[in-house]
Amino acid sequence: MAVLNLRSLPGGRILRGSQPFGMDTVATAAFLELHGIQTVVDLRSGYERTIVPWQLTNGAVELVENPLDPRIASAGLESIHTAEDLGELYVGWVRARPDWVAESLRPAAQGKRTLIHCSLGKDRTGVVSALALLATGTDRAAVVADYSASTAALPAMLETMAAAWRLAVPEIPEDAFSPSLMLLQSPQAAMEYFLGVFGHEFGSAADYLHDAGLTGAELDGLRRS
Repeated sequence: MAVLNLRSLPGGRILRGSQPFGMDTVATAAFLELHGIQTVVDLRSGYERTIVPWQLTNGAVELVENPLDPRIASAGLESIHTAEDLGELYVGWVRARPDWVAESLRPAAQGKRTLIHCSLGKDRTGVVSALALLATGTDRAAVVADYSASTAALPAMLETMAAAWRLAVPEIPEDAFSPSLMLLQSPQAAMEYFLGVFGHEFGSAADYLHDAGLTGAELDGLRRS
C-alpha cells in the first residue's frame, strides 16, 4: 500500500496526500527517503491516527501532529449536501482555527520538505494547500484545479479506507464511505465557494497567515517553497 492522492505543490517543497495506507516500517522508510521528506504534518484527529497509524522509526523524520476535528465550526457533517455546503465547512475551519493553518505550513515555511496530509488528502489538506498556493501567488483557477485533482483518486481511496475502518470499527454503516456522499467528493464548486468567501472575509492569504502567526521571514520562505 502507499500514501495515495500524492502530488507536489509548485516549487516542490510541499507534498500533499492521504494517510499512509497499509505501510509497515520498511515501506514507510522507503517512501520517506524516495521523496526526501523531512517533516510529516498529520492533520488527523488522534482517533483517526489509531486506525491508520504512521509506522515511523525513531528519528526518521519530524512528525508534527496538528489535528483538526472536521466537525469543528459546523452544524454537523451529515448536513453537507451541496458543493456550497462543503465550501462553507472549509470556511468554518479557517474562521475558527487560523493557528491550525499557520502551524500546518510552518515547517515548509522554515525550509523543510514537508508532507501535509489528513485522511483522504482532500479536505483539511485541500484547505491548507489552497492557502499555501494563494500565499505564493498562484491564481485561483490553478488552486481550484489542484483541489479537484483529488477526484480521480477518490474511488480507490474510499475502498481502501472503508476496509481499514471496518476492520477497526465493525459496526460502521455500510454506506459510510459511499462516493455519492458530497462530503467524500471534491467538486470544483466547493473550492470556488471557499475562495470567494475567504477573499471577501480575509483579503489575501499572506495577510491571513501573518495574522495567524507566520513571520515575515516564514512567509518569504513559503513563497520560495
